[in-house]
Amino acid sequence: MALHAAGRQSLVDTVVEQLRAQLTSGEWAVGDRLPTEHALAETLQVGRNTVREAVRVLVHSGMLRSRQGEGTFVVSVTDPASALRAVQRSSIRDVLELRTALEAEAARLAALRREPADLERMRSALDAQLLLRQENGPGAGDTELYADHDVAFHRAIVDAARNTALTALYDWFAASVREALVASLADREMARVNHADHRALLDAIAGGDPAAAEAASRALLERPLRQVEELLADD
Repeated sequence: MALHAAGRQSLVDTVVEQLRAQLTSGEWAVGDRLPTEHALAETLQVGRNTVREAVRVLVHSGMLRSRQGEGTFVVSVTDPASALRAVQRSSIRDVLELRTALEAEAARLAALRREPADLERMRSALDAQLLLRQENGPGAGDTELYADHDVAFHRAIVDAARNTALTALYDWFAASVREALVASLADREMARVNHADHRALLDAIAGGDPAAAEAASRALLERPLRQVEELLADD
């Protein structure tokens, strides 16, 4: 294992980066057990406490898992933080396509599992969004606040799906959704958010129709996605 000795400053950070690099390069495969703290400390020329803290960071990030009495095992060779940064650097088209995949399934599940409180959250977000539009005209006025209401509506749908993995994934994706929406609202060439499409989605979920809810979710994002495609084609 070709690890370099860590420097004197930021030892934990240095060890984290070196271990992460070894994981992503395939030094250890998913399911492999890492060398002992003692072995890693000798290789890195740092104390065992430093190794322990570095491993704890990677356990928290989801790359490693510690099993009492058995050791530390590799559960992922992909750094979730890197994946998040890649999503944050994605284009509006990429974000819209990913939104369609996630939100269409969330809408389908929400139609099957939603509770009265979920529907109230959706209605409140849409009512606040509509009020903002009525007060400020088609431009929606405060685009940041308008985007917040829109994201709140879609997050309520995701929560209503009652899928913890989907909710966790959407939680960190929501920042990219909001950023793309703010950029879209600021672009005069992009269509405004269609309130009727949102109401149709809410009605399908409230009516307990999973197929209609999925279709409504896809239709809601189809218009902006088509516009982005046309703008890219013109460029």
